[in-house]
Amino acid sequence: MSFDVDVTLQRGGRSFEYRFRTEKGGLTALFGTSGAGKSTLLDMIAGLVRPTSGRIAVAGETLFDSAARIDLPPEHRRCGYVFQDLRLFPHRNVRENLLYGWKRARPEHRWLDVPTTLEVLGIGHLLARAPRSLSGGEAQRVAIGRALLSGPRFLLMDEPLASVDAQRREEILRVIERVRDELRRPILYVSHDRSEVDRLADRVIPIGAAGTTSPPAP
Repeated sequence: MSFDVDVTLQRGGRSFEYRFRTEKGGLTALFGTSGAGKSTLLDMIAGLVRPTSGRIAVAGETLFDSAARIDLPPEHRRCGYVFQDLRLFPHRNVRENLLYGWKRARPEHRWLDVPTTLEVLGIGHLLARAPRSLSGGEAQRVAIGRALLSGPRFLLMDEPLASVDAQRREEILRVIERVRDELRRPILYVSHDRSEVDRLADRVIPIGAAGTTSPPAP
């Protein structure tokens, strides 16, 4: 599944340009320093931020095209988004958080069932727990599970290790590797940590201070 991004964004007196194309699935890392606009780029792909101009397509389907006046709403883009701040629903337990996206996905889009998700992520014992009672690593695994169960064509992961302590870091890295290798959904992964990128990424898109025009690094 290819990602084809060629957009500009005017924000806060700054101009950002993002331009890259990937030809295969796997995990693509968007790598750069904090404040370079990596999270904003994910928001544009998800449909949460509207680019000033340009085009975004995934697997040949246009999600946004300013010239053609195409701007699919987020719920029609079928992306699973794991936010940096997780955004679990505090008033719902783990089971209800996981089933939130599952219930709203069209049956034909559900490519992963709940038991498999629980097994892959190791969260079956957490179902009755409230989000506030979870450790950072547990909450991150639940957030990944909720994204997977929404029936996404692709995943967006924004600094998924940011809220995880050093003790749980290896645990989450292994989870992401398993999602990448066994579930085989394309992943766009934001990080400013080179060690994460070197371990996880099939290719790297450098993000500079004003976006990127660099081709993927091998």
